[in-house]
Amino acid sequence: MQNLRRVRSFVLRAGRVTAGQQRALQELWPQHGIEFDAKPLDLDTVFGRSARRCLEIGFGTGECIGSLAGAHPETDYLGIEVHRPGVGALLLHAGKSGLTNLRVICHDAVEVLTEQIPAASLDEILVFFPDPWHKTRHHKRRLISAGFVQRLATVLRTGGLLRLATDWQPYAEQMLLVCNAEPLLSSLSKTGDYVPRPELRPVTRFERRGERLGHGVWDLAYTRRGAASDM
Repeated sequence: MQNLRRVRSFVLRAGRVTAGQQRALQELWPQHGIEFDAKPLDLDTVFGRSARRCLEIGFGTGECIGSLAGAHPETDYLGIEVHRPGVGALLLHAGKSGLTNLRVICHDAVEVLTEQIPAASLDEILVFFPDPWHKTRHHKRRLISAGFVQRLATVLRTGGLLRLATDWQPYAEQMLLVCNAEPLLSSLSKTGDYVPRPELRPVTRFERRGERLGHGVWDLAYTRRGAASDM
């Protein structure tokens, strides 16, 4: 497996944590939070059961993963986000909604995927609107790289799904090249490029604003190949 680069794909911003978010971080973290540790998680122990598992990377304020966890109690959801206000917002929603099938890690996704998520342990991975790092000199910071996509494929079970979306066309084209080149993945697009927006991905306020301004959105979807295709 390729070594994942150590360049950070994010910048920690000093966003304001509201009183409600801070209370949620203090009171609900013991129930929903998972501390980063450089050893694989036992997800059956983490969730207290064996179930279908979905991971969202960079969930923002948790609009997508929060709604999915409420709509699908039979599935376990794990979210990774580095920004505390977003984590606090999702925990606040989890508390108000009484969610028991949601866990959160507040740490760098590259390190979490490398150290904490076991191989073939997930049924679905969502990566929606990662930072596009528009400037050419910053492209090395983009999350979707060959090494990272290989790791995503490795932690998926055979037949598992990888879904991505971006509103920046040059990044969409890079995602397409990288994911199509990964031998463990097979595109769900009949033309080998983009797919319609899946119903599970809510249209955010940011996305609606982009549509009004004429911005496009590109969705990609892949499935994890079976063992016979792994060689």
